[in-house]
Amino acid sequence: MSISLVELEDVVREAGSIALTYFKDLKNVEVNKKSPRDFVTAADIAVEAFLKETLTTKYAEYGFWGEESGQSANQTNRWIVDPIDGTHSFSRGQYFWGVSVALEIDQELMMGAVYAPALNDYYCAEKGKGAFKNGLPITVSSESNLADAMVGTGFACLRSYLEDNNLERFGRIAQNTTGQRRFGSAAVDLCLVADGQLDAFWEQELNLYDVAAGALIAKEAGASVTDFKGNEGLFPKEVLVTNGKVLGQILPLM
Repeated sequence: MSISLVELEDVVREAGSIALTYFKDLKNVEVNKKSPRDFVTAADIAVEAFLKETLTTKYAEYGFWGEESGQSANQTNRWIVDPIDGTHSFSRGQYFWGVSVALEIDQELMMGAVYAPALNDYYCAEKGKGAFKNGLPITVSSESNLADAMVGTGFACLRSYLEDNNLERFGRIAQNTTGQRRFGSAAVDLCLVADGQLDAFWEQELNLYDVAAGALIAKEAGASVTDFKGNEGLFPKEVLVTNGKVLGQILPLM
């Protein structure tokens, strides 16, 4: 690859700085709806514009897929970008949102970074080289009992029309776990599994740009990445990421 984790960090941190500038002046940030309950802010547009210009100029061999601008040429080798994952949280002044950037080559995730600027936490990974938070190695938790586990999920209101909309699934899992959290950013949630703060995370009907970087970081930290039936791999429509030790216990509840 023509880019290192150090070089990627410089770019993603600068993108995060742009986002923080807007975050610190939210009263003047324009918030629009792409569709009912689906928000986009001026910050999303500005951050993605910076990432697209910087990454495609410096690394012209890779294409680009961003949540706001769509897909450019060369989708075989590409950057997969969510400029602000957790836009609704961002727009309300909450801290759990992040800039998510992944590099995919020949349908394989090779590098990923998730930066949560309001928390000052930077997560990254390169395939086969482990996962890191603020420069230090991280690993998944050692919790082996689902009854004692802390789990996270999301309730995307955009999917509320579905018969299977996660509410019943959450009810089953909540009754069998000690702690449940809903932070509002799938990208950050996956990093919390990687860092051992959560023992499992699941969500459904997502897009690849929501989870590409976070899933690679989690996997490099030792996590299992499957669908709701336990098939290995990243399936954005059914994302289940665990510390591996509670996988067998949570699958029957999915």
